[in-house]
Amino acid sequence: MVSAPSRYLVFFQYFGTKYSGVMETSSDQATVGVQNYLEKAAEKLKPAVPIKFHISSRTDAGVHALCNAAHLDIQRPPGKPAFSEKQLIHGLNHHLKPEPISILNAHRVASDFHARFSALSRTYIYRLLLGCPHHTEIPVFERDLCWAPAGGLLDVPAMRDAAQLLLGTHDFSTFRSHNSETPFQSPVRTLLQIDIQPSSGFLSHHYEHRGLEFWELKFRSRSFLYRQVRRMVGTLVAVGQGRLRPHHIKELLEMKDARALPPSAMAPPQGLFLKSVEYNEAGRGEQLGGVRSTAAGSSSPPQASCPCCDL
Repeated sequence: MVSAPSRYLVFFQYFGTKYSGVMETSSDQATVGVQNYLEKAAEKLKPAVPIKFHISSRTDAGVHALCNAAHLDIQRPPGKPAFSEKQLIHGLNHHLKPEPISILNAHRVASDFHARFSALSRTYIYRLLLGCPHHTEIPVFERDLCWAPAGGLLDVPAMRDAAQLLLGTHDFSTFRSHNSETPFQSPVRTLLQIDIQPSSGFLSHHYEHRGLEFWELKFRSRSFLYRQVRRMVGTLVAVGQGRLRPHHIKELLEMKDARALPPSAMAPPQGLFLKSVEYNEAGRGEQLGGVRSTAAGSSSPPQASCPCCDL
């Protein structure tokens, strides 16, 4: 008799440049999604039925994740015990090599838990490189990890004033993509947090003598519209460049029309990172979410072979 399936919540990260996005795509495409590789690795754990990853937060081609989340059900063959959380982490990571995808943590959760609908909030970070006169001068270690807008430094105080007008509950129709894949989805969202701060990355001091500055824009909401963050970033950068004034943000919100923003107002994907997906106790008696969950299993040595398949 086949055992009952066990449901897990897994946190994972990836360098998104080489993927079509996080979601599964047809395997005959030139580039495929992160989910394709996750499920291919899961197949090698020899489950009784195929494993499906239910992704919490969609990211597009070129977008990275410091920590995304998904739930999955694993049904093992007769006589095989459920994987421990540590076994699942090590087993998946072993079979994900050499892809730039890593399982950070795993938690057993209740059978009615859903990675997408149980999330309390999601936090995105967008990295800007200021003072770079041409994209060819982006430091080699930062390529595909930031956006260097043309025109030098930005008026950050004006950007912060404009960001305050985005906080709270609004109809964000102007800031959703023209070709939204969910056109009938409600455009009303509640933006819980926007911060614009200098970045303190460990490499930053190496670039100061070149007049380069890294800044991070942080956005937190329970959910976002398709490409909403990139369109908000592009608009705030336009404010920083003096092409828009802070009060124009209120006017754009009131228009409720995606055509009100020109295509140039959308920031490119490479500077965007999903930082964390936040959950509450999820039946475990502890707080789950984000990069706080990355410590589990991190002190264990690398496995020479899959630690799960022979159990």
